[in-house]
Amino acid sequence: MALSCGIIGLPLVGKTTLFNLLTRAGLETSGFMTGKTSTHTQLAIIPDERIDFLAEVFQPKKKIYANLEVTDVPGLVQGSSQGKGLGNEFLTAVQECDALIHVVRAFENDDVPHVEAYSDIIRDLETVNLELLFADLQLIEKRLNRIKSGKKIKLEQQEELRALEKCQRVLEEEKPLEQIELTEAEKQALKHIQFLTEKPMILVVNVDEKQLVEGDYPGKAQVWEYAREKGLPLLEICLQMELEIQELSSEDQALFLADLPIKESGVARLAQVVYQRLGLISFMTVGEDEVRA
Repeated sequence: MALSCGIIGLPLVGKTTLFNLLTRAGLETSGFMTGKTSTHTQLAIIPDERIDFLAEVFQPKKKIYANLEVTDVPGLVQGSSQGKGLGNEFLTAVQECDALIHVVRAFENDDVPHVEAYSDIIRDLETVNLELLFADLQLIEKRLNRIKSGKKIKLEQQEELRALEKCQRVLEEEKPLEQIELTEAEKQALKHIQFLTEKPMILVVNVDEKQLVEGDYPGKAQVWEYAREKGLPLLEICLQMELEIQELSSEDQALFLADLPIKESGVARLAQVVYQRLGLISFMTVGEDEVRA
């Protein structure tokens, strides 16, 4: 079963561009400006130089890279957790994901207006994170009401009740559930519930080429401090440029990247961070038939 990641963020920040970069799906990005767009899920092939090296050494019949299942959802807006926009659809789509990739916009493009009057990275991050938090609170409240409405609370429900109330207190302090410490009994009692704020998150700042080359953009210091305080990995990627680079041959890609302040593609860097965030290690098998990650 492939590892799964959900791509979240405000509208028009580059979520679908990242999805296309990872999956080569070629989806129309402007379609996600409307409220009529559905979610998309597809497997992404993760490039790995180690697999390439082993394939050169062993000359197998097949070369198989690791897979990553990626889900692209419509942009969130304030009130998504209450059903505004496509709120309920996004919740369903990312609930089963192992991790969340939160895309935030730094790039400047007059042809792609910001959903707010002006760009503010921290405000945009908090808008989405609060929707995740409110969604978890609603989930807890519904479950608590269901348990308490019964004629008698069963023994196994008592542990769940205590664990839910503990989670509720943390969320009411506007803290994600990833930061909560649960006992093994509490974890067992809540194992059937998929909370959004307990999922590992990776931040991707979508910069433009000028910002990438200059190494600066409005709000850079603040977003790095935000990531440090929250303990979140952060990547700066020029998604549109990398999408264009992807169409080049491997030789031309290497030449193009050599002129930029990055050593690896955004896809490769993001895959590494996702694996690290989930505490995973990639194993490889080699032989005459195949080299596999």
